[in-house]
Amino acid sequence: MNFFLPTAQAGRLALGDEVRLILDAAPEFVIPARVSFVASVAQFTPRTVETEAEREKLMFRIRAQIDPDLLRQHAARVKTGLPGTAYVRIDPAADWPPELLPRLPQ
Repeated sequence: MNFFLPTAQAGRLALGDEVRLILDAAPEFVIPARVSFVASVAQFTPRTVETEAEREKLMFRIRAQIDPDLLRQHAARVKTGLPGTAYVRIDPAADWPPELLPRLPQ
């Protein structure tokens, strides 16, 4: 899944950081994933970026990838391209809130 974050948050992410995905089509599940890409340049850039306020508007594309083994376990249910929401922890030492602990189909 691709999603976008502003400069301050994107700059604090690292490859491999944990992500939680909730798909619009299956909101009862929380799918664990990892950051697999952080864009090196902003995707949404104002025409001129001269002030701090303008720099805060820069948005960087982030890609989250689900573990291939987990995808294989649920291959019959996997559908690519579904929209959803991605959650990241900017502070890796922080615990995930209970509502974002992984919940997968049985």
